[in-house]
Amino acid sequence: QLQLVESGGGLVQPGGSLRLSCAASRFTLDYLTIGWFRQAPGKEREGVSCIDSSGGSTNYADSVKGRFNIFRDNAKSTVYLQMNSLKPEDTAVYYCAASPRPKYGSAWLQPAFYNYWGQGTQVTVSS
Repeated sequence: QLQLVESGGGLVQPGGSLRLSCAASRFTLDYLTIGWFRQAPGKEREGVSCIDSSGGSTNYADSVKGRFNIFRDNAKSTVYLQMNSLKPEDTAVYYCAASPRPKYGSAWLQPAFYNYWGQGTQVTVSS
């Protein structure tokens, strides 16, 4: 079964940057739609960004547009989330998720769209 592993989280000051990675063990991510979600304490899991299998189409939540960038390197079977200009409200556990279905409309925002999930990586933005 596909297993996703996130890395790159940590503690960063407001205005700083982090790059998260999502990699797969034993299987390739090449043909999968990949989404990034986050969940802060006491809040629901929310969609942050999504990228199609080719890397040619991306989506972002309004709260991160212009600050976050999702991209993939299929040669390394890895999807990245570059996070810039981080704010304290970006603090959350970040998860990557994979779906065999092509993304459409706003479906990428729904956790139920995805079949596989990673264990999450903590991002804390604080001075």
